[in-house]
Amino acid sequence: MIDMILIGGSRLGFRVFTKFKNVNLLSMSNDFKNIMIIGAGSAGSTIIKELKEHQELKMRPVVAIDDNGDKIGKSVNGVPVVGSREDIKTTADKYSIDEIIISIPSASRGEIRSIIEECKKTNCKLKTLPGMYEIIDGKVDITSIREVKIEDLLGREEIEIDVNSISGYLENKTVLVTGGGGSIGSELCRQISSFNPSKLLIFDVYENTTYILEEELKRKGFKKDKLKIIIGSVRDEKRVEEIFEKYRPNVVFHAAAHKHVPLMENNPKEAFNNNVFGTLNMVKYADAYSAEKFVLISTDKAVNPTNIMGATKRICEMIVQAYHKKSLTEFAAVRFGNVLGSNGSVIPLFKKQIEEGGPITVTHKDVIRYFMTIPEATRLVIQAGAYSKGGEIFVLDMGEPVKIYELAKDLIKLSGFEPERDIKIEVVGLRPGEKLYEELLLDEEGINNTKHKKIFVGNPIDFDSNNLFTELNNCRLKIDDFSDDEIIDKLQELVPTYKREIEKI
Repeated sequence: MIDMILIGGSRLGFRVFTKFKNVNLLSMSNDFKNIMIIGAGSAGSTIIKELKEHQELKMRPVVAIDDNGDKIGKSVNGVPVVGSREDIKTTADKYSIDEIIISIPSASRGEIRSIIEECKKTNCKLKTLPGMYEIIDGKVDITSIREVKIEDLLGREEIEIDVNSISGYLENKTVLVTGGGGSIGSELCRQISSFNPSKLLIFDVYENTTYILEEELKRKGFKKDKLKIIIGSVRDEKRVEEIFEKYRPNVVFHAAAHKHVPLMENNPKEAFNNNVFGTLNMVKYADAYSAEKFVLISTDKAVNPTNIMGATKRICEMIVQAYHKKSLTEFAAVRFGNVLGSNGSVIPLFKKQIEEGGPITVTHKDVIRYFMTIPEATRLVIQAGAYSKGGEIFVLDMGEPVKIYELAKDLIKLSGFEPERDIKIEVVGLRPGEKLYEELLLDEEGINNTKHKKIFVGNPIDFDSNNLFTELNNCRLKIDDFSDDEIIDKLQELVPTYKREIEKI
């Protein structure tokens, strides 16, 4: 009898083990996070399988959501599909979900935004698969799952560009990018490299980021003999002339600038030297050495500026427009708002504050800003360069404005916390030179369409070009002796729309 019990018990135990061999008792530990999978298709199925096999991740797939009614009530790799996106909140509460993974790589950005809006009603941390991913050997690379970014909330579709028109002015040309190691400059270099320039000149005063970009481009296959890193400052006129004389660039993208508004409020001489005289140097030698195109990266802060940075950038636009009148080079400026994730921008600051447990600091509850991703902005800048005939100020369609206070709340939610309960939001008051909202056009400019639905042209405003250059030349001779107040007075004289609403601290 004992032998029969032992033999029968061992056989029964083996069958039970075989049936449930995919169930790891470790996954019942309280250390594991309960995971909801949105999307019960092939990607979602593979994610569930991978999470079960990689117990070291301590992520337990508990439930799935899918808008396809035929899948509801069934299961995917042992995980039940319990409802559609409208059920996300109730399902998260019922199953004590800690994290949500959106696994619909084929979904449009608008659809992803809609799903994220539902997920924001929960207290769950959000993650997603990249939109363009590959399944290799039937497996999704778990490391490709990333946290949902604030960019995903914009919900805008991929920017389409006219490749033929861009190739026409970049292919087999020597292209110079100033500020090439910065946020916008580096992305310009990445995208320009795909249009087969004969040489790409990356000009920046800061060697560290420029070196990193150089190594990245070489890893991605851009030929070393086509790439030249030039260290120097745009404010050094002799250095600028040397570069133009040696390399004779055909196309120039001028992205180098001091852009941090509060810092420039306290350093007006640096803002004037770098932004105004740096641009003047670049424009002067682009004209002297017969560059074909020159594109200035400008900002919405140049419109009715209330800060020193915006006023200096408005002068840069005027320099570009003035040179167009007397040069064979096609000079143009491209004006846009804030870019998400750029150096010194609000998103990295908010993320850092969340990591430190808060509070998030917001200057004013009603502050609104226009946002665009760095790749979006740079694609449109390059496209605008193709449209340029000289003298234009191109204005990019920035989409709907975003309230910074709401953006802070969204970022807290996307990080899996509750605003004000887990992470406080502290309103600290407007910073020097900051205004509640930004504008993309001066009242006098008006707007005209281009071939691209997201690129417009502002009508030029008349000003005395001769007087501009006379004043700038006088400033150059005397600026070392100017006080901060004298520089501010000169800015107000050169830019009549510059109104200093907030006093310098």
